[in-house]
Amino acid sequence: MGQLSRFWRESEHRYRLLGTRCENCGRVYFPPREVCPTCHRESIGKMKDLELSGEGVIESFTVVHEAPPRFSRQKPYVLALIKMEEGPMITGQIVDCDPSEVEIGKHVHAVFRRMGEDGDTGVIVYGYKFALD
Repeated sequence: MGQLSRFWRESEHRYRLLGTRCENCGRVYFPPREVCPTCHRESIGKMKDLELSGEGVIESFTVVHEAPPRFSRQKPYVLALIKMEEGPMITGQIVDCDPSEVEIGKHVHAVFRRMGEDGDTGVIVYGYKFALD
């Protein structure tokens, strides 16, 4: 039961790209932070929730040909570093395209996809991935 309740506690972050913005320096972080790594103490109480747009640009990527067992049916697949419109870098899988279509500098947007299934509870877990614009 602990895993199921944990799933529901974290579900807000699974279905939306939620980060935080430091009201002191303006930097945006993903995942959310309690304290700004730049401002330290000055940011306490000044970190505000921010929903990211889901829009970004591919900064770097790799094509995974040898995958862990859990992802072996998806190979080859692309993992990319994405510079989000708001500033933070996010690692994510690029979906709905052939790996040969992925290039540095291409624009992407977040999509929500099935990530897997919890074997004990049968709960289907969803999360974010990215698709080419």
